[in-house]
Amino acid sequence: MIESVASAQVVAGFIQLVWVIPGLPLAAFLINGLFGRRWLGHLTGWIATGAVGLSALLAIGVFVDVLRGVERSTVVLYRWIGVGEFKIDVAAFIDPLSSVMLLVVTVVGTLIFVFANGYMAHDQGFPRFFTWFSLFVFAMLILVMADNYLLMFVGWEGVGLCSYLLIGYWFQNTAPQKAANKAFWMNRIGDWGYTIGMITIFLVFGSLQFTEVFEKVGIATQANLTLICLALFVGATGKSAQLPLYSWLPDAMEGPTPVSALIHAATMVTAGVYLVARSTPLFVAAGPALQVVAVIGALTAIFAATIALVQFDIKRVMAYSTVSQLGYMFLALGVGAPVAAIFHLATHAFFKALLFLGSGSVIHATGNEQDMRKMGGLRRKMPVTYWTMLIAGGALAALPPLAGFWSKDEIVGAAFVSGQTVLWAVGIITAVLTAFYVTRAMWLTFHGEPRDHHLYDHAHESPTVMTLPLILLAVGSATLGILIGFPPDQGFIHSFLRPAVEVEGVEHTAEIGTILALAAVSVAAGLLGIAVGFLMYARHRPDPAAVTRAAGPLYTLLVNKYFVDELYDNRILGLGRAFFGVLWAFDVHVIDGIANGIGRLASIGGGGARRLQTGVVGNYALTVVVGLFVVLVAYGGYAAGIFKR
Repeated sequence: MIESVASAQVVAGFIQLVWVIPGLPLAAFLINGLFGRRWLGHLTGWIATGAVGLSALLAIGVFVDVLRGVERSTVVLYRWIGVGEFKIDVAAFIDPLSSVMLLVVTVVGTLIFVFANGYMAHDQGFPRFFTWFSLFVFAMLILVMADNYLLMFVGWEGVGLCSYLLIGYWFQNTAPQKAANKAFWMNRIGDWGYTIGMITIFLVFGSLQFTEVFEKVGIATQANLTLICLALFVGATGKSAQLPLYSWLPDAMEGPTPVSALIHAATMVTAGVYLVARSTPLFVAAGPALQVVAVIGALTAIFAATIALVQFDIKRVMAYSTVSQLGYMFLALGVGAPVAAIFHLATHAFFKALLFLGSGSVIHATGNEQDMRKMGGLRRKMPVTYWTMLIAGGALAALPPLAGFWSKDEIVGAAFVSGQTVLWAVGIITAVLTAFYVTRAMWLTFHGEPRDHHLYDHAHESPTVMTLPLILLAVGSATLGILIGFPPDQGFIHSFLRPAVEVEGVEHTAEIGTILALAAVSVAAGLLGIAVGFLMYARHRPDPAAVTRAAGPLYTLLVNKYFVDELYDNRILGLGRAFFGVLWAFDVHVIDGIANGIGRLASIGGGGARRLQTGVVGNYALTVVVGLFVVLVAYGGYAAGIFKR
């Protein structure tokens, strides 16, 4: 069943087939899971890749349908829950926001799948990897297609499960096991928030369907709306790795690099941003909740960027960069610029996927080495990887005309125009730090003289199956921003998304002079970070070692990531272990003690009664005679008045 609201008479077209989009990765999961290990072998990779690729083609078709005028369509697959007036369907909600998310997940996902065929070619668990990989994409597609909070929660939990399986893919080693468990439990904390928000939505509005809830926003009190939005945002902080639930994401680097690229660029960590963007009517009506989103986003952005400054693991630099960039997206949502947030989500998917896959290409070429201190000079050995990563690095540093410039500039500009000058300043400082750490990473990896000649001598460019996705992602990283975001605040992405995510009266506009001035400051921030990075690592003015010694305690604080993991492990988890130890003792000594005590009493009583059952007929006859004697004595006593009733 299709229900459409259109501004013109439009044939539904590909929207009718929207459920095939998640159906193809699900089919790949089932085929590879059932037959991959025994019969299909390395064909599982191309089966999974082909399924996601076909999903991408269908997603493009759905996007074109929406572009032609279908503002909102609900495609019902079947009735899931029907209790009285409460009804939940397994239904897809297609509008500009979900169509953009479908494109990001499937198009970027397809390129990551292609790369993974080369990267994982020699792994013994190849079929298992692509089985879980396909399920991951299926779960994310359910999340972004859902027309209600409950079905979204199914996809939400699905990507959580798949992240656990894929981060811990090399389960034979201790580190991946711990990283997977950490991701699982930190996301469970966030999921409790989502669950509380979802239950409160049902209690307040009597529905979980997006359109019905948003139409009834006016009936809720400010307190209820604030509770709902803060609870949902707790869920978002878990999935999208914001303070204080961020530390699982850098540890997720223990999984294969294609997993890191898929999690960080196109799927799981964007789920929290999507949830808040989808719930914009609730957050706008809640008022104070938006400020919380903006502040947490800004703090996360600069917090993670400072840690990235001193990391030497190439993947961890990119991981903390992802946490920081997600902070930018939440900053945009918090200052009332959801279009800028989704715009940056889309551009970030391309250049961050490229940075991770490029890092994977380097790791593949150097025999699984991830320490940048052992690299250097690799641009001569890996020209395709170098030039594509250079484009992605420029996009991350927000250099014009690359994609990151257009989307990040809109975010910091929106913070300024909305009057949040402190948050704008945080965004600018973070831009300087971002440009510095990406320059540092590129120089240590590709420039200068080789610091490990054995590693350098064996380095080589990756095969075509890995470099082709890098080239295609580089094209997107270079052109996507200007293609869909120009002119600023008036580009295609703005007119396309505004009907889906913006609420009347919230939009902040600026004069062209202000826009240009803010853009100039943003570009200057990026150039400053690049200049400092170049001077330190190319010219050694100042020398990085000297800076490290001068920084002293500050460097120690940053290199140990503010000791947050130690705080969690030694304090919070310690308190948790103590609390659960008390519960264990109560269970063992009180609950079990009562239950076992009753059992022992019954056993003692049964043992005493058992002695009466001797099996000797004479004893039984004596018992009967004694009983009759007692009865007769009692009866005679009552008759003679000796005993009174």
